[in-house]
Amino acid sequence: MFDLDRWQEIFQTISKNKLRTILSGFTIAFAILLFTLLFGIGNGLKHTFEKQFAGDSQNSVYVNSGSTTKPYKGLQSGRQIQFRNEDAKFINEKFPDEIQFFSPNIQRSMQAIYKGEQNRYTVRGVYPDYQPLESAVIQDGRFLSYIDIKSRAKVIAIGRLVEEDLFGAKSAMGKNINLDGISYKVVGVFNDPGGDNDERYIYAPFTTIQGMYKPNDEVDYFGLTFNSKLSVDGALAFSNLLTKVLKEKHNVDPRDQGAIRVRNYAEGTKNVQQFMTVLNIIILFIGIGTLIAGIIGISNIMVYIVKERTKELGIRKALGATPNSIIGMILMESIFITALAGYTGLMLGVFALRALGDSLEKYFILNPSVETYVVVGATIVLIIAGTIAGYIPAKRAASIKPIVALNDE
Repeated sequence: MFDLDRWQEIFQTISKNKLRTILSGFTIAFAILLFTLLFGIGNGLKHTFEKQFAGDSQNSVYVNSGSTTKPYKGLQSGRQIQFRNEDAKFINEKFPDEIQFFSPNIQRSMQAIYKGEQNRYTVRGVYPDYQPLESAVIQDGRFLSYIDIKSRAKVIAIGRLVEEDLFGAKSAMGKNINLDGISYKVVGVFNDPGGDNDERYIYAPFTTIQGMYKPNDEVDYFGLTFNSKLSVDGALAFSNLLTKVLKEKHNVDPRDQGAIRVRNYAEGTKNVQQFMTVLNIIILFIGIGTLIAGIIGISNIMVYIVKERTKELGIRKALGATPNSIIGMILMESIFITALAGYTGLMLGVFALRALGDSLEKYFILNPSVETYVVVGATIVLIIAGTIAGYIPAKRAASIKPIVALNDE
């Protein structure tokens, strides 16, 4: 492997046959380059879908109410369905095993003022269980607690951008913010993978907000997460049953789509999984096709190389070279060219993906990249293919008698 004379022969052969070497390397490099770009773009599409769902837990379910669109059991259409605290109790008692986290929600737009700074934000009255629904990550202080719920405390957890808007570079912790004329103490600051919009929310205890703005125990909507042990199909069956029992409780026509709406993220997750499966199959199919084309190219080139060097191999055998030494020399040349060209194609592909970067976001391709083990594995496959492609004709050539090889034209 580290025979200096053999490596000198290989480099001498390569230098004498530059065009042949370049064509061989181009075939391999192009195959790896195309393979890298395809997988990188596929991963970019995957990252786009992951970001789309990053703002909320993947097992989130949201239950909203609206107006009836169909008359039912003597009741007119256009009737407004209003959720109340008793509906929260009803849902939890009906599905104790299916629900993991649960929170009623009241949402209002309020003017927030701190000293000379002010802005308008969405304020949500929630239970502590609402935090995992939004994937909110506390970066300072804490989220709401059940002690806050029980005592109807005037405390809030604010998004990172709310803190920046009102406090600049200073910390908001322990400060009081005026929300529509009422003072609330900041007990926590959070960030959210969902992006800027999700970091401009303010969370307050549900009981505090309901006591001030919903005197009749009214609830705007419910947020919950289903048990992580449920399959996607099981989660969808749960949300369908939840819709059914709520419609029955509020005397809503089963065919009415507007009165009670249950949005289950499992459905979106299932669609994304199906799409990504199909996309991965397509990319894998094209990638394999690309590699096969590269393998065929290598095979054809190696057959040509060995045929072209038949007379040279005959001279080597006449001078005492063994068949194994001839095969070893051709294989080393084949492996060297394949490995070098494969690595070049890999680097070109990686640099191309990095250069494209954010420019593909308008085509819904976010952060196109490829796992190292994928392209390294593809390169190894081509190297193995190059070895096999070189071995078969080399073995055939090494078995030819010197006199026959010397007479080859």
